[in-house]
Amino acid sequence: MRQSDSRRNFLKTAGATAAGLYAAGAGAKATAQNTKASAPVIKESLAINGGPKTVTVPFGDAAQWPLYGPEEEKAVLEVVRRPGYDPNFRLERDWQEYYKVPYVRAYCNGTGALNTMFFALNLPPGSEIMVPSYTFFATIVPMRLFGLVPVFVDINPRTLCFDLEDAKRRLTKNTKAIMPVHWIGLPADIDQIADWAEEKGLILLEDACHVHGARLKGKLMGTWGEMAAFSFQATKPLPAIEGGMANYKQREHFERGSTFGHYDLPVKFPADSKYRKYYGCGLGTKLRMHPMAAALARVQLSGLDKRNEMITKQIRGLNDRLAHLPGLYEQGNGRTDVDRIYYAWNMLFIDPKEAGMSREKCVEALRAEGVNATAHSYTLQHKLALYREPEWWHHPPVIPELPGSDKANATGISLPCFSKEVPELIDQYVKAFEKVWAHRDQLV
Repeated sequence: MRQSDSRRNFLKTAGATAAGLYAAGAGAKATAQNTKASAPVIKESLAINGGPKTVTVPFGDAAQWPLYGPEEEKAVLEVVRRPGYDPNFRLERDWQEYYKVPYVRAYCNGTGALNTMFFALNLPPGSEIMVPSYTFFATIVPMRLFGLVPVFVDINPRTLCFDLEDAKRRLTKNTKAIMPVHWIGLPADIDQIADWAEEKGLILLEDACHVHGARLKGKLMGTWGEMAAFSFQATKPLPAIEGGMANYKQREHFERGSTFGHYDLPVKFPADSKYRKYYGCGLGTKLRMHPMAAALARVQLSGLDKRNEMITKQIRGLNDRLAHLPGLYEQGNGRTDVDRIYYAWNMLFIDPKEAGMSREKCVEALRAEGVNATAHSYTLQHKLALYREPEWWHHPPVIPELPGSDKANATGISLPCFSKEVPELIDQYVKAFEKVWAHRDQLV
């Protein structure tokens, strides 16, 4: 981390010099790996002040998602011609082979997969599960159906992932499990979280709905915890319009969770299964995945790593060239043993003091230059009415202050996640950022 900090300080110092030269008309090309200098001289005024737009390449389908083609069409047509649930079982087989876990089960969506995990825990009412507030509702709300209590944990505002140090401060005698969320493709520090969970006797779960194919230390996300949930919703890295999957390490969790969501599958459990007798009625709900979604997901799984690699190349082609700009950071943890992916949007952060301008002015100027930038603020679960109304909870959760989550919402800037090779558009995005930074004294 000291080496990383030194490198960042060097880049910012060099970048500040480069931006000044840029404004004065004496720059040179910038890279994220070597000594930084400015882009080729551009003396035009900011577009927000009447100058020409920098981004003139049509955006078109640069961020199109999902990416479906003839193979997906063929797979869906096959379901139409031969209706049945065989695609579900084929998907589970392929998924299990990819993730190398003992048990998997497909569900109608990621929310369904999370429901089965909470049910599979079989914890007494009042048991606490540590979870970030900075997440989709499905990570937390289903807990109330099983008498479980969320303990809201802060995030690191630069990673958007679970803050282990904050979790340590919130541990109580009732805490039984911990569930980090790997956010928009970046793995949480799951190795450190796993070590702490083992030390404290906590069950480790994973919300892996954003990290299909991402790895830490070569190990796939979704294989670290006792159970993990994935979503195949249309925006996800592995899109099937709708659908989900759960990974289970323990037979007990697998059979109990499967029986909760599949009334027809207990008959396939071994003869000694205590859940086999519930064939025909299940234990609560019907969460079967649609076979057309399973067919789509299976084709998408076959090309997952290749797509992830292509998209990562596009994002790195942009972010690495923006690293020299003072006060601008990307979502990341500085670790070299992480193989992250990118999904839905490319998250940057601005430090107004370092950058010399507010997030709002920066975004306004970037948009005027033609950049699809947005001041990003994500809904924080702990601030919603549901968690303050005791009628919905066996034990009402404690509502904390989470400064890291607030800071992320105050500093985030989202850019598109380019799903196709668009080098010319990326070049113009870089020039637009450099132009705004070179004239940022006008945006104070």
